Amino acid sequence: MKALIAVLIPALLAGCAAPPPMPPVATLFHDELFAAPSAPVDPQAALEVSPAMRSYLGSRFVNRAHGVDRRKQLIDALYRGDLKLEYDAAMTRTAAQAFEARSGNCLALVLMTAALAKELGLTVHYQSVVGEEAWSRADELYIAIGHVNLLVEERAEPIRFLATTGGPMVVDFLPSKDASLLVTRAIEESTLIAMYLNNRAVESLTVGDVDDAYWWAREALRTDPLLLGAYVTLGVVYRTRHQPLLSEQALERVAEREPDNVYAMSNRILALRDLRRDAQADALAQRLARLEPHPPFSYFKQGMQALHEKHYDVARRLFAKEVERAPYHHEFEYWLAVSYMELNDAERATLHLQRAMEVSTTRKDHDLYAGKLDRLKALRVQ
Repeated sequence: MKALIAVLIPALLAGCAAPPPMPPVATLFHDELFAAPSAPVDPQAALEVSPAMRSYLGSRFVNRAHGVDRRKQLIDALYRGDLKLEYDAAMTRTAAQAFEARSGNCLALVLMTAALAKELGLTVHYQSVVGEEAWSRADELYIAIGHVNLLVEERAEPIRFLATTGGPMVVDFLPSKDASLLVTRAIEESTLIAMYLNNRAVESLTVGDVDDAYWWAREALRTDPLLLGAYVTLGVVYRTRHQPLLSEQALERVAEREPDNVYAMSNRILALRDLRRDAQADALAQRLARLEPHPPFSYFKQGMQALHEKHYDVARRLFAKEVERAPYHHEFEYWLAVSYMELNDAERATLHLQRAMEVSTTRKDHDLYAGKLDRLKALRVQ
């Protein structure tokens, strides 16, 4: 609700220039270029409640007693109770898979919470968090990671002539900030499911499974044709399959609705260069440089080059810049620790290695940094 008066008139004036309806997504699909998926791609599986989940609810959330807040009971179970959930971004699980593993990334844990809440008869609303984007990478594939959470509320119950309900409770699985202070926008359940499908597409790409990535991205667009990130993913899939023209067609859909979308723009530049349309690619590259003069990982890549050239203090300053603008990215903290080690500052190296372990998003990375931290502490006491 910030600056409502300031943006109200421009928003009304822009109503006449609303983007055109998205063309049918089916025209972008080319199933013949891809092998069949290795497993069924089922959007409904995202929120399915397993027998184990029903058994859990049946044993702990028995008949609702008067005055008992099931929202609070559920949230207590998620954060402090016997579920003992662990944040793990290794893959995006379905609700049932997250429940079985007792772990997942923020999207998987939101799916699990929503499935449990709905099974209890609670009302849920989904939110995309604005400005909480993070970045990750797999080799040369750079991945923008959004963040979602949800509101849980009791259904209104009549008491005589009035309908009463408790206020909604925010459930958020990234504790870096007060969830109630985050800027959010409401999204539909179909969008949440499409995000799950798109995540699975990206995860397939990171392990080199282009065929599965296509089918996941395809289903994401069928589920929510307005999810622009899925068009970007499909564009990357086509370019990886050496189909730059199809890649450009998918990415152009994003440009038509969001001309300044830097994710679509950066990938279009690559596709246009593949197509030898260098003048168009150069113009887009200049525009992208104006919009994003210091793109994600730019300081990191310069820091790695400085480290390779043994300019350790330069590397330290560059890694520190990445940490400053992305304080919850474990890889930046780790390489900052490495640069301090090269500068013979074991104390600061230990601090940043500890931080890398604390903000790591997978059990594998956590254990890797913990092992390095133990070895570094052992060296310091010798």
